[in-house]
Amino acid sequence: MDAVLLAKIQFGFTAGFHFLFPPTTLGLTFIILIIESLYLKTNEELYKKISSFLIKILAVVFVMGVATGIVLEFAFGNNWAEFSRVVGDIFGAPLAAEGVFAFFLESVFLGILVFGRSRVSKKAYWWSAFFVFFGSHLSGIWIIIANSWMQTPAGFKIEGGRAVLTNFLEAALNPSTVERYFHTIAGGLITGSLVAAGIAAWYLLKKRHIEFAKPLLLISMTVFIIVSILQLGLGHAHSIQVAKTQPEKMAAFEALWQTQEGAPLAIFGIPDESEQKTHAYIGIPKMLSTLIYFDPNAKVPGLNEFPEEERPRVFIPFVSYHIMILLGIVFIGVSVIGIWLLVRKKIYDSQWYLKLLLFLIPLPYIANETGWVAAEVGRQPWVVYKVLKTTDAISINVPAGNILFSLILFIVVYALIAAVGIPIILRLIKKGPEESVSEGY
Repeated sequence: MDAVLLAKIQFGFTAGFHFLFPPTTLGLTFIILIIESLYLKTNEELYKKISSFLIKILAVVFVMGVATGIVLEFAFGNNWAEFSRVVGDIFGAPLAAEGVFAFFLESVFLGILVFGRSRVSKKAYWWSAFFVFFGSHLSGIWIIIANSWMQTPAGFKIEGGRAVLTNFLEAALNPSTVERYFHTIAGGLITGSLVAAGIAAWYLLKKRHIEFAKPLLLISMTVFIIVSILQLGLGHAHSIQVAKTQPEKMAAFEALWQTQEGAPLAIFGIPDESEQKTHAYIGIPKMLSTLIYFDPNAKVPGLNEFPEEERPRVFIPFVSYHIMILLGIVFIGVSVIGIWLLVRKKIYDSQWYLKLLLFLIPLPYIANETGWVAAEVGRQPWVVYKVLKTTDAISINVPAGNILFSLILFIVVYALIAAVGIPIILRLIKKGPEESVSEGY
C-alpha cells in the first residue's frame, strides 16, 4: 500500500463529500434572504411559511456540512504534516479567519432563524437571514483564498524551508482568487436554487401545497436562470485565468499534447497518455486560441512544453472538466426553456418540465464535484503550485495501514451522517410546509 496514494484518496473522499453541502448552503441562504425580504416588505404570511420551511432544510444541511468538514481541519496535521510545516503559517491563516469571522457569525444567526421567529422583531429576523447569507459567503471567501493560494501562490518567500508571508493582500488576492470565488459562488447559487425549484416542482406534480409551490418555483427559477447564464461568462473568465497562470493544467483539460498555434477546442475524446494522443477526438479548430487570447492564431502551450515529472495526469482532468462544461450547457438550455415557459405563463402546468427540474437536482452537485476534481487533479504533481510537491507534503511518520484504517472509518461515519441527514430532509419535504412550521416558530 502506498501512503501517498491512500492519503490522496482519503482527503479526496472527505473533501469531496463535504463539498456537497457548502454549495447548497450558499444557494439556500440567498433564496431565504429574498423570501424574507418579500415578507418584510409585503407582510404576506405565505412568504413567512416558505422561508420557515426552507430554514428547516438549511439547518439540516448546515449540520451535515459542519460534521463532515471538521475532519478536514485535522487531516492537514495528521496526513500532511510536511505540508503544514512548510506552508501552514500561510495556509492556516484563512482557515482560522473562516472559523472566527464567518462560521460563528453564520451559526449564531442561523440559531435565531431556527428558534427565534417569535422572539425577535421582523426586522431583526431579516437581519438574521442577511447575516446567515453574509456569513456563508464570507466563509466561502476565506476557503477560496486558501485553495487559490495553493493554485497560484503569491505574497510569500521561502525562509529556512518554510513559506513566510510577506504581503497579505498579494497572498489573499492571488491571481486566481477573484475568478475562482465568483465561479464557485455561482455554482452554489445554481445548486441551491435548483434544489428549491425541484421541491416546488414536486409539490406541483403531486398537486399539493400549490399556493406555496408557485412563488417558490418562480423565485428559485429566476435565480437559477440568471446565474446559469452568468456562469457562462464567469466560467470562461476562470478558464482564461487557468490558461495563463497554470498552462499545463489547461493543456491537460484540453488533452493538448503539443504546443499549437490556432489550437482547437476539444469537444470529445479519449486521452491516451501512453501514446500521448486522443482517440476519437472531436474539436473546433482554432477555438481554444480564440477563447483564451481572443486571437484564432495565438499559440497555446501543450504538455510537451513542461518536464514530464511536472505534468498532471490527463484523463481525469480532461473528463471532469468536460463533464462540468457539458452540465453548464445543460443548465443554460433548461434556463432558456424556463424563460419561454415563464413568459407564456405555462411553467406551473408543464408536467414534463416540472419532472425535468426534479430529475435535474443531482446535476449541479456533479458539476461542482467534477469542477473541483479537475482543478485539484489538474494541479498535480504540486500540492502548492511550483512550491511543494504532493509527494513531499505527506506525514512521513504515518504508515499506510493507519491511513487505510482511518479512511475506512471515515467512510463508515460519513455513510451514517448521510443515512441520518438525508431521510430527515426527505421527511421535511414529504410533510410539507404546514406540518413543518409550528405556531411560535
